[in-house]
Formats: sequence, C-alpha cells, structure tokens
Amino acid sequence: MIEIHAVTIDAADPYEIATWWSKATGLPLGEGDQPGDDEIMLRTEQDPFLLFIRVPEGKTVKNRVHLDVNGTEGRTRDEEVERLIGLGATVHDDRRQPDGSGWVTMLDPEGNEFCVCRSQAEREAQG
Repeated sequence: MIEIHAVTIDAADPYEIATWWSKATGLPLGEGDQPGDDEIMLRTEQDPFLLFIRVPEGKTVKNRVHLDVNGTEGRTRDEEVERLIGLGATVHDDRRQPDGSGWVTMLDPEGNEFCVCRSQAEREAQG
C-alpha cells in the first residue's frame, strides 16, 4: 500500500501560482514560503497537500492529471466559475449541459487545466 503525500504541480513561478491557488481554495501557504522559493506548499489539514515546484520548461500539452473542484459556502458551479474568472482563470472548455449537469474546464494563470464541477447541493437537487 502507498499513501499519497502531495499533488505536485510544475510552475514557472511557484510563489505566484501557489498564491493564486491559495486565493482560489482558501488554503494557506506553507510556513516560511516566500517569493523566489523553488517549492511552495499549500497546507491542508491532512495529506495530500498541493506542492508547486519550479521547472525550467513551460507547459506545452494537456495535463495528464488535473484537479476537479466545486464551490463551497453555498456557491453553485456557475458562481464558482465567475469567481475564478475574477481571480484570473480562463474558461478552456465549457461542458455544461441544458439539464444542469456537466463541468467547465478552466486554466489557471499558468495554463494548468482544472475542472469546476457542480456543488454537492446541486448534485443532490438534480438527483
């Protein structure tokens, strides 16, 4: 058996993109992490945590692994998409369906894909 310790995301500027994800998720940066560091952590209550590491090459193709997220604090999927756009994300592929199902694939400021899914309340309401 193995335990997942961290989800690691390559970055041109780990501090900048980790700060963006901190605003998006509400997770705090690792203690002592600062601009210029080659590794920046977003702390979670338990493993896995998010780790952003500096790499020399830029993103060139679709992610093979990505995060699926949904709104909290009563926000719907659509409200969460708008909030994330306000933080600097962009819509990459809108897969929302007329019946309310589906998701939105977005790009963070460094171009990493992630999907915004319906909230738990939305899934329960649709049945």
